[in-house]
Amino acid sequence: MTAFLHDPHPNPTPPERRAALVADPQFGRVFTDHMVSVRYKEGQGWHDARLMPRGPLTLDPATAVLHYAQEIFEGLKAYKLDSGEMALFRADANAARFNASARRMAMAQLPEGLFVDACKELIRADADWFPAAEGGSLYLRPFMYASEAFLGVKPSAEYHFLVIASPVGNYFKSGAPAVSLWVSEDFTRAAPGGTGAAKCGGNYAASLAAQSEAIAKGFDQVVFLDAAERRWIEELGGMNLFFVFADGRLVTPPLTGTILPGITRDALIVLARDAGLTVEERPYAIDQWQADSESGALTETFACGTAAVVTPVGKVTRGHSSFTIGAGGPGQVTAMLKDKLVAIQRGRAADPHGWVQRV
Repeated sequence: MTAFLHDPHPNPTPPERRAALVADPQFGRVFTDHMVSVRYKEGQGWHDARLMPRGPLTLDPATAVLHYAQEIFEGLKAYKLDSGEMALFRADANAARFNASARRMAMAQLPEGLFVDACKELIRADADWFPAAEGGSLYLRPFMYASEAFLGVKPSAEYHFLVIASPVGNYFKSGAPAVSLWVSEDFTRAAPGGTGAAKCGGNYAASLAAQSEAIAKGFDQVVFLDAAERRWIEELGGMNLFFVFADGRLVTPPLTGTILPGITRDALIVLARDAGLTVEERPYAIDQWQADSESGALTETFACGTAAVVTPVGKVTRGHSSFTIGAGGPGQVTAMLKDKLVAIQRGRAADPHGWVQRV
């Protein structure tokens, strides 16, 4: 277990103020009192692991991340179980994906045990920030950036790893039973050989124009197609997709390097197969999605990710054409898989795969 130095907080949030902040937090807008910081320097390795008051970072104008975008991050949740214990869900998988992103971005790899220890350290320090509302959790954002100050196209020799936490409720606040999607025909998210499988800020920056277009048109999220043929469905701006058919099969786009290997996606594949369902990881075309929806061959579609967990898709629009998925609301398979996943995350069901880690 990593030993963290503790810098005392000079002015922690008063309990009354904290209670008001976590009563109904807007996603990603409220933050806890502390953060974890660890430094890396070539030749020295990882050092100076500390828990400290959350506050601004001081960066030299020549800091490499500002010019060459060496930056990666993760998103995971901590839960308060019905027993009162605190727990992480599959933090080891996040740690492994973090290092996969680091390799793709030519960044220093972080020991996976240090990643998990840093998350646990922050949870213990800010345990009073868990929202009491149903579905509430602490959203953790581990991230790393190139911190060396220089100009020149090369990998940085210094990195800064941090973890911050945000109390959150439901991701989508619209209150609708299912989200609406806009298919982007002008923008793509990633191409073969690119950084699509890495969780780096540039991928999300590249999705913002398309997401803004979708929001401006009145939709909740954007669907990206493949860059080569503009035919195959890939993912949403920050979520993977599943398609449920009337014969009980599930289809999800394959991990070919252009979409993020979602940890929630992987868990749902396992849970679906545990329930006796067939899951196919294969390409699925946008034209086929519409045809199968209109014929009734496809009955449900849902998106998934750490932030939104499992979210039904109700309506899809592509250009001037729209189609409805099933009855336009949550389907039975979607609800079943979400219930199974949430029950494990909250400690209400058996955990046969060892996904829940007590803090």
